Amino acid sequence: MDIPEKTHELIKEICAEGNVFVEMGEFQDAHKNYIEALNLVPEPKQDYAATTWILAALGDTYFLVQDYAQAQQVFADAMHCVGAIGNPFLHLRNGQIAFELGDTARAADELCRAYMGAGKEIFERDDSKYFEFLKAKISPPANGAW
Repeated sequence: MDIPEKTHELIKEICAEGNVFVEMGEFQDAHKNYIEALNLVPEPKQDYAATTWILAALGDTYFLVQDYAQAQQVFADAMHCVGAIGNPFLHLRNGQIAFELGDTARAADELCRAYMGAGKEIFERDDSKYFEFLKAKISPPANGAW
């Protein structure tokens, strides 16, 4: 489904401002922006791709401040939205959150999905412990190179 163009542009503007807040470490302000943007998405929200990336950004703010329980809930909601299944970033964050919450089986599954979708590059911006954990849980690729 498509969101009306003016509304979609406003959503992108608000999220872009939220992204700037994230870069500045102003996570509460970013959170407010993402909630404002989410409120502009028509119902049923899960039918719009915009909801997927807004929830990903919102969940990321919780992840970055180590509020893993809240991040887990937001990313779980995101997984019910258009385009979520197979999205490497969503699987990465779901895996990292599961790892931090001690759910190693889920962490391995989600991190493997992220790796399969985007390769080792998706792990490069975050703590190396996640990729090291994954390498200990799965066999290396057929060519032997991670």
